[in-house]
Amino acid sequence: MVQRRPTRTVTVGGLSLGSEHPIRVQSMTCTDTDDAAGTIAQIESLVEAGCELVRVTVNHDRAADALPEIRKHCPVPLVADIHFTHRLALRSIDAGVDKVRLNPGNVGSLDRVREVVRAADAANVALRIGVNSGSVEKDLLEKHGWPSPEAMVESALRHCQTVEDLGFSNFVVSLKSTDTQTVLAANRAFAAATDIPLHLGVTEAGRPGYGSLKSAAGLGSLLLDGIGDTIRVSLTGDPVAEIPVAYDILKATGARVTSPELISCPTCGRIEIDLEALMTELEERLAGEDAPVKIAVLGCVVNGPGEASEADIGIAGGGGKGILYRDGKQVRVVPEADMVDALIEEIQAFKAEKLGEEAVPGSAS
Repeated sequence: MVQRRPTRTVTVGGLSLGSEHPIRVQSMTCTDTDDAAGTIAQIESLVEAGCELVRVTVNHDRAADALPEIRKHCPVPLVADIHFTHRLALRSIDAGVDKVRLNPGNVGSLDRVREVVRAADAANVALRIGVNSGSVEKDLLEKHGWPSPEAMVESALRHCQTVEDLGFSNFVVSLKSTDTQTVLAANRAFAAATDIPLHLGVTEAGRPGYGSLKSAAGLGSLLLDGIGDTIRVSLTGDPVAEIPVAYDILKATGARVTSPELISCPTCGRIEIDLEALMTELEERLAGEDAPVKIAVLGCVVNGPGEASEADIGIAGGGGKGILYRDGKQVRVVPEADMVDALIEEIQAFKAEKLGEEAVPGSAS
């Protein structure tokens, strides 16, 4: 079992972030923020998909003008993304956002950063100090020669010190790069040096196919180290597509499991049942299920019995029948045609016994 890196707690609206709380999934709208109706509609789609914090760009005054209306209709904490113009951060705080993402490397003088920190403190608004490899300060680039992990960490620590010297501690940090190894090295070094919660992301990861894999490599490695308190999968396209990828990464690492994990054989010559059809039906019937149960469906006598018994619920099929397991113990033998029904029944029993939920015959939701 992976142990989370101990951190302080940061409050963002009604959410608490840090090692004592679930790792939260975040995304960002791609609408023009000054289009309040369009932005609200996209926020609704993101929240329906499972997004728990939403960030909007505030890149001009018209975007800031729209924030009060967006805040009114946003059911999750709202984060203002600020670059270059600290005045827009101040306007966002006045508009009632829950957190401001500030990149100190591109907002100018430290006096401007301090002004934002004081305003956030007075309004009980959280901050994210966001350090990207593309915006490390010039003096650190000259010192380190390139936007190295060391340069990024030094930048982050410098800005953390500025914020903490003002008596402000309700902030998180992110250290992002398009390079996975840089992301890993920077976040590991920062995590070892502080107890400040970390927001994880591989920035500009790309299109959903490769971008999902790249994000899994970077974020998954850190999550397996116990590092990370919020995550965002940055994909080109509709941001709603980021949400299931983020939850799958959390599930695959065991960092946070909010739906069934389905384990099944690869298609090899030893398979003795119609495994693909079984898995298709099982996935369809489990749509929307939120029980954190591990289900294994195996199709041969070589690995099937052992691996099925290692899951919460498992079935090892072959020769037109399957051996059903629950918590490592054989329950019964069922015909192949009844395998999915039998698995659904066991999921219901699992929910009733382990989660305290009442079983509903014939349903897994």
